[in-house]
Amino acid sequence: MSEINRVDVIIVGAGPVGLTLANILGQNGVTTKVVEERATLIDYPRGVGLDDESLRAFQAVGLAHAIVPHTVPNQVMRFVNSKRRVIAEIAPSTQPYGWPRRNGFVQPLVDAELLEGLGRFSNVSVEWGQAVLGLTDRGDRVEVVTSNNGQLQTIEASYVVGCDGGRSVTRRLIDTTFEGTTSPTRWLVIDIANDPLGTPNIYVGADPSRPFVSVAIAHGIRRFEFMVKDDESTEEANTPAYLHARLKDFLPRPETVEIIRSRVYTHHSRIAGSFRKGRVFLAGDAAHLMPVWQGQGYNSGIRDANNLGWKLAAVVNGLAADRLLDSYDTERRKHAQSMIDLSTMVGKVISPTNRVVAGIRDAFLLSASRIPSLKRYIMEMRFKPMPSYQTGAVVHEFSSKGRLSSASSSGVGSLFVQPKVTLRGGDVHKLDEVLGTGFSVLAWGNSPKRILDKDVAADWLGLGARFVTALPLSQLHWNDDDDPDVTVVADTEDVLRQWFDSHDDAVLFIRPDRAIAGSCIAQDADALARKLIDTLGMRSPERS
Repeated sequence: MSEINRVDVIIVGAGPVGLTLANILGQNGVTTKVVEERATLIDYPRGVGLDDESLRAFQAVGLAHAIVPHTVPNQVMRFVNSKRRVIAEIAPSTQPYGWPRRNGFVQPLVDAELLEGLGRFSNVSVEWGQAVLGLTDRGDRVEVVTSNNGQLQTIEASYVVGCDGGRSVTRRLIDTTFEGTTSPTRWLVIDIANDPLGTPNIYVGADPSRPFVSVAIAHGIRRFEFMVKDDESTEEANTPAYLHARLKDFLPRPETVEIIRSRVYTHHSRIAGSFRKGRVFLAGDAAHLMPVWQGQGYNSGIRDANNLGWKLAAVVNGLAADRLLDSYDTERRKHAQSMIDLSTMVGKVISPTNRVVAGIRDAFLLSASRIPSLKRYIMEMRFKPMPSYQTGAVVHEFSSKGRLSSASSSGVGSLFVQPKVTLRGGDVHKLDEVLGTGFSVLAWGNSPKRILDKDVAADWLGLGARFVTALPLSQLHWNDDDDPDVTVVADTEDVLRQWFDSHDDAVLFIRPDRAIAGSCIAQDADALARKLIDTLGMRSPERS
């Protein structure tokens, strides 16, 4: 017998992407059901690199404090050649988004924190052992049929999000393509408990005799990865003798290590033909797969959840029209493809087994390290593509109309910085904690409420937007009239002033995912505010 129940959103898959999305929806009051074919969370390490954007997303759902203890912050990545000489190093020291840019982490423990976080929300449930058998988009709803040991269940939802991995059932059921390539090269990954080396950071061995990786994760876990040669079978690579042979160049007693797991895998560079089909979406590995070299598979999935989550919540809660959801594919596709391309390129750089080719590469990287600008480019990860939306849920036309400087660039479509700021009461917070979980309007030196028309301000406040005035620290305690709808912050670290100094715009409309939806000079704030509501399909409950 098939039981029928109804929720706003069904998430297929209880991996990190599905759990992050469920936390975002739960925080926004959206009734959500997560269905997972497995009986429990995966309990062995998979992803090992967490970036600042992901930590910022976890901060937004109130879980960063629980996740940080499972990380190794400011992790340095060193590329070494066959002589173990460092030929390149990635060691970013800046924290533009309020968190370290590179972090080792233990994925099972982070996933567990994301799952535990769902316990805060009575509107979110997780059902284990539920295999998705069918999915039907009825136009006004989606019907999903699941099975638990033959017990069928039919669930109706307004929307479905497939976060069910590279072999996604959801992707197959909506019949979209998954184009790209699979590398012919195989790699052996070995996770070891009680780290037998104990040193921090990451070493990538660009050794033509056998490329390798050594990663300190967290909580005493070490990961090794080794290229499997063409004349070595997958069966052989899974034997203890093979594992010990690979480890003996790094450990004096490889046979005594405690192996958590080992497996052979290949790298994929693939992207779905569409991230949305009707009322069904794809996110994470279900939407895109990439090689591991920049640790961006996990982080790209969290970006998907962060981008899609607030839009689904706005539509389900009646604050926006369904067309807002089209911007998910528009915004995420290009960036996901850029990350695939970067990860694929890095793999090609470190993997040559031809010694002549490897020698040329080594010489180039060593030469580049002697040029300060190129060294900074590599060390500070300036090569990493950052989200930048030219189309989608953004409005560019009002940006940089002040014309005070020909060098000004628009910040629209990019993520806004997150420095520490001081409130009038003296408390110091990361900026996002002041901006809240919804939209925000941030103005340098002005009150957003005073430069907006009364009705326009009411519309944005009705949408749950926070109004924030940013001032130099010297002006924080000037005895001005306080407005309960406006939070005043001081630029504690001089980061905000520097940002506004490099842009002509002084008023920012910031989305829940911290991307700048629009920016303008103060005199254009009304016009931009109205244009954004129209472009995003937003509607204030106060005036609808």
